Amino acid sequence: MKIPNVATVKRLLASPQSAAFLPAIFLATYWLGGETALIITTILFPAAVYAMTGDTTWSRTPPETDGLTGLPLRPAILVALDHVLERHDSKGRTTACLLIEVENVAALTASYGTETSDKLLKIAARRIGDTMREHDVVAKLDGNRFAVALAPVRRADLETLIQLSSRIQAALAEPYSIDAAKIYASASIGFCTPRRAPAQSGAAYLDAAEAALMDAIHNGPGSIRAYSADRIHRPLEHSIDPDEVGMALENGHIVPWFQPQVSTDTGEVAGMEALARWEHPDNGVIPPSKFLPVIEELGLLERLGEVIRFHAMSAIKNWDQNGVHIGSISVNFTATELANPKLVEKLSWELDRFELTPDRLEIEILENVIAATDDDIIPRNIRALKAIGCRIDLDDYGTGHASIANIRRFCVDRIKIDRSYVTRCDLDRNQQDMLAAILTMAERLELDTLAEGVETLGEHAMLAQLGCGYVQGFSVSRPLRESQVQDWVVQHLKKIGDAPQIGRRAG
Repeated sequence: MKIPNVATVKRLLASPQSAAFLPAIFLATYWLGGETALIITTILFPAAVYAMTGDTTWSRTPPETDGLTGLPLRPAILVALDHVLERHDSKGRTTACLLIEVENVAALTASYGTETSDKLLKIAARRIGDTMREHDVVAKLDGNRFAVALAPVRRADLETLIQLSSRIQAALAEPYSIDAAKIYASASIGFCTPRRAPAQSGAAYLDAAEAALMDAIHNGPGSIRAYSADRIHRPLEHSIDPDEVGMALENGHIVPWFQPQVSTDTGEVAGMEALARWEHPDNGVIPPSKFLPVIEELGLLERLGEVIRFHAMSAIKNWDQNGVHIGSISVNFTATELANPKLVEKLSWELDRFELTPDRLEIEILENVIAATDDDIIPRNIRALKAIGCRIDLDDYGTGHASIANIRRFCVDRIKIDRSYVTRCDLDRNQQDMLAAILTMAERLELDTLAEGVETLGEHAMLAQLGCGYVQGFSVSRPLRESQVQDWVVQHLKKIGDAPQIGRRAG
């Protein structure tokens, strides 16, 4: 008769089915040794099981779950990863950890409300679960993040994890039908493979995957990144020190990066948008979503605006002197800045300082600012800026409730169509119909149009055909440091020299 080995005994003891034999074991103990033997066995048997298996599966309580999605929480990922890593089964199977962030949820909440974004996250949770195998663990983390711990798998190398990440992204990129609206969302993913893990523990895998996700987010929407110790900066702490933010602002660590805006007719560079970035000496480039809330709490939004405009005007002046023509710089203005009674005087002084004409400055105003304002100073300031020659852009158009009357009232020159209308517009007829309606309205009102967040050549081509005047997004260029702009412009002009024009649709 074959005697079972130790591993087999461990597996049998750790299985939930072993609980079925407990009554028989205790009854036999009582018959053979009496009451004393029964008491001793009752005390020692669970300890013996734990000593051999390191597990108490047969008595484990269910993990805590997220109230919205029903998924387990962060501890479940750590337990699942540790469970595989501690056992190193004889077949050489291992695990890996993925972190997924569903993007644009904050913008979706601002446009449609919390209920809609909650519904989207519930659907996203289901789609992630459907993509994974039966025994893989999917958990809900803070905010709009999810984590995946793979059940024992033979291969968890770079290629396998990239393919899996792409499948998850494809599932999350399908349209979400919520309350008669069709909504799109993208996802960035970071993962840690066994070979690159900093240590063989669940916590190490999860921290590494989080660092990879941060790297993916810094790279732009829809990115995938693997953990690599020699390339990824240490993760940011969950809270940013307000004093550090204030010092960064004054010490020149928060500066504008510039994203090109190009004509769909000619391909020429019409302007640049100045986007705030924190160039942290230890953590690398930090996006504004991480530090702007702190700046707002500190009451430094106006100071941030001054810093960004100073660097932006200095940059355009330098480009002019080097023979690189950039038509204008777009800078976002908050409601706080627009409510400053001395704003026009301040901007006029700043433009004179750099010997720039007002038409070189585009004033970007969020749609929800002009839709909600009841402050007479804001429309008066905007009209005064328009009068001296600045151009007025209505940012994130389609996400707020700006009426045509307000567009006229605030002297808008150009509407910037929000990315939510642009995503997959080359593939989705409903998106095309919405864009066509917006562009027709803009044409009748004699407004210029610019589409934001244009990420693919297909979207770029469709917007050109529909008659959108300008585009901005990753299909053109990622945001650039000031030192990178001149070389990019030279290369871009070379590229468009022999490029065929994209024809527009008739009518």
